[in-house]
Amino acid sequence: MRIVFIGDIFGRSGREALEKYMPRIQKELQPDIVICNGENAANGAGITEKICKQFYEWGVDVITTGNHVWDQREIIPYIARDKTLLRPINFPEGTPGSGAVKHRLKDGRTVLVVNAMARLFMDSIDDPFRGIRDVLANEKLGKTADAIFVDFHGETTSEKMSFAHHIDGQVTAVVGTHTHVPTADCHILEKGTAYQTDAGMTGDYDSVIGMDKKIAMHRFVKKMPSERMRPAKGKATLCGCLVIANEKTGKAKSIEPIRLGGVLPEVMPEKVA
Repeated sequence: MRIVFIGDIFGRSGREALEKYMPRIQKELQPDIVICNGENAANGAGITEKICKQFYEWGVDVITTGNHVWDQREIIPYIARDKTLLRPINFPEGTPGSGAVKHRLKDGRTVLVVNAMARLFMDSIDDPFRGIRDVLANEKLGKTADAIFVDFHGETTSEKMSFAHHIDGQVTAVVGTHTHVPTADCHILEKGTAYQTDAGMTGDYDSVIGMDKKIAMHRFVKKMPSERMRPAKGKATLCGCLVIANEKTGKAKSIEPIRLGGVLPEVMPEKVA
């Protein structure tokens, strides 16, 4: 099974990059499922129903989020209706939406997609380690789901690594989001789970984590209020990864980075023959 994950879509430039490069990804990598993190898609803060529908039209199957999921208030009633738009599993009980969805492929195979959020230097939230244990108590890799993919949205490398090792061998992949910088640590953990600390941002890297660099620098240099932060508008780099899962066990066979366009060097897995 071939799983493509695309990191935080940031603002208009990120959306434009997704639309531009999705045909190439579909043609060259032939993914069975495409997952993207969309929590910054609407002007760098949140996501809307219109944007979700655009993503689906372009070939995205499941959208994950994180701490900015509620920034666009209109998403609150919509997320309860859209089962493939996720919010972290460890939001308090009664929060609208769901943190996991089992996506069925055309051939009948299933991919369980889980969205969880870390706690270090993040919003106060329920324990993600307990949350993922609760999910995996009812879902078994290679039995109830042919693959299990987890987007772990968090700030620190240590918490992301600990989370992945905690469920190593129980899921196909754990890929981090939130820091907007792609890490160079794609590898397979000891028990067969693919891992990357952060997939990176799909947005303009001539910026400060997606925001206009002049405004961000002013705040650091002057330590005074400045104009409101706004997304950078230059050419975006699409960042993500390709995970290939074993058809029998659901464990990972490989994980490779994807980087297309913008100012970062291009990296693309080998085409499907």
